[in-house]
Amino acid sequence: MAYAAAAAAAIARAVKASGAIVSMEPEDFLTIVNRCEKPLVVFARGGVLDRSFRYLVSYKGLAFHTKSKTELMLPGKVEVVHARTFWIPG
Repeated sequence: MAYAAAAAAAIARAVKASGAIVSMEPEDFLTIVNRCEKPLVVFARGGVLDRSFRYLVSYKGLAFHTKSKTELMLPGKVEVVHARTFWIPG
């Protein structure tokens, strides 16, 4: 659990430094993940009202985010960090 919080905090610091989170469709998100050499994806399940699956990955200094109604099939090279939740400014 502490590892997930640390990973989410690291991405949050990177986002503050770069100032951008790119929200995209799940298919486009998977394209970005496949471009990463050793991707670290932060994953969280939505809450009581929002049962979606949420994903966040960093690539070339930007953070990419997607939300999906179904769980994404991530490539085997992906390291996944399960977070209780994360917040994307809207």
